[in-house]
Amino acid sequence: MKKYVMALDQGTTSSRAILFDKNGKICAKAQHEFTQIYPQAGWVEHSPMSILFSQLQSATEVFASNDISVDELAAIGITNQRETTLIWEKATGKPIYNAIVWQCRRTADICEEIKKDKELTQYIKDHTGLVVDAYFSATKIKWILDNVEGAREMAERGELLFGTVDTWLVWNLTGGKAHVTDYSNASRTMLFDVDKLCWDEYLCKKLDIPMNILPEVKPSSMVYGEVASGVMGLEELAGVPIASAIGDQPAALFGQGCFNPGQAKNTYGTGCFLLMNTGDKRVVSNHNLVTGVAWGLDGKITYDIEGSAFNAGSVIKWLRDDLHIIDTAPRCDELAETVKDANGIYFVPAFTGLGAPYWDMYARGTIVGITRGVNQAHICRSVLESIAYQMTDLLEAMKQDSDIDLYELRVDGGASVSDIMMQIQSDMIRTPVNRPKMVETTAIGAAYLAGLAVGFWDSTDEIAKIRQVDKLFEPKMAIEDRNRYYNGWLRAVDRSRNWIEK
Repeated sequence: MKKYVMALDQGTTSSRAILFDKNGKICAKAQHEFTQIYPQAGWVEHSPMSILFSQLQSATEVFASNDISVDELAAIGITNQRETTLIWEKATGKPIYNAIVWQCRRTADICEEIKKDKELTQYIKDHTGLVVDAYFSATKIKWILDNVEGAREMAERGELLFGTVDTWLVWNLTGGKAHVTDYSNASRTMLFDVDKLCWDEYLCKKLDIPMNILPEVKPSSMVYGEVASGVMGLEELAGVPIASAIGDQPAALFGQGCFNPGQAKNTYGTGCFLLMNTGDKRVVSNHNLVTGVAWGLDGKITYDIEGSAFNAGSVIKWLRDDLHIIDTAPRCDELAETVKDANGIYFVPAFTGLGAPYWDMYARGTIVGITRGVNQAHICRSVLESIAYQMTDLLEAMKQDSDIDLYELRVDGGASVSDIMMQIQSDMIRTPVNRPKMVETTAIGAAYLAGLAVGFWDSTDEIAKIRQVDKLFEPKMAIEDRNRYYNGWLRAVDRSRNWIEK
């Protein structure tokens, strides 16, 4: 009897494997971090093999450390950091360069050249739903082909394969039999026509990217293949179907049960990601948000509108690991709760530029308003506030694009466990913040989609009943105070913008 679905949750700083039962309960999990590589300022890379090995190791440990039989596993679902770009040799599986991470800004100059062509810039927005930015995969692919010796010639001879992380994992798990991605991940490449649901030949030609390196694009919930025999560490899992792939943020939207148009969630992870389900209609953003396919399921397409802030939970990690202001992440909350506000300071965490709605590749991190009275607790408070302010920016833009006023915001991600930050968030957006008991919504979203593909769950109606509320945060702050704090944030953002000269 099949009792479990396993989600492989491949994130920016770690790879995890989580086993869920039919009630959505976590029955086992394992996690392994891997090294972040910073070759120079603004550049971020991962070792493709570290991504793969950390994910395989996590999957192996789930069964090795728990009294669970592989025979009870119904399917495997994959969710992943999205725009991160990998290129490898088709014949050997050997990567030709490190993975260029979504945070990496090395292709900002390429993006500036593209922006000089106003018609091309508008074409990209109209067909891909995206804005021109180094965030997305297209310019990363171009950079690798242009800068790795022999890469372009190999690509033109059909000897290379491109993939986002989901593609890389599926390709390796199936022993090289499946070179695929799903609609949600393809939507983040800046090469995919989100209306026609195909790779855009015109954009590939303009960016000089051979289309033969691109994976086949499929729905998010279907069997892509089976775990091949001989996959290192997963020999016992041979034959288990790989039945979903979806980018981490739409996975969380699905995992939160946001199945209806107008429902939204925000994930507080390494970055901050706000998504709203817009149903079978793609909303065209006039406020610098991006649109794309959230998932493909049962022959239907669901679109979303999204805003992303590049640095959220990573800022707390920075306080802990680099500045040593705190020794643990919870300590940030403890200190922040000892003060009533940030004592006039604002922290803008534009370490890798500003995402939506600003899209400023040249912004940099800023702390303003410092006086002699500012202490460690105020800095911690300003960091938590900065995360909430960034999300408020996104929601304000999203309301204007969609003409929808939210009745609640569903939240998840590691930093959502912070009660003080969720209260600040509710105060800033003037809307209840709904935190579920199951905060592993990214992983469970992938598990749900895989389970639906193999009949482990029957429908989204069944899944919607599984979600349980942990805590509801209601707005408490006076509107005058809220507006004063938020206006100060907007002034601070202005100070951080265009810090690096173009």
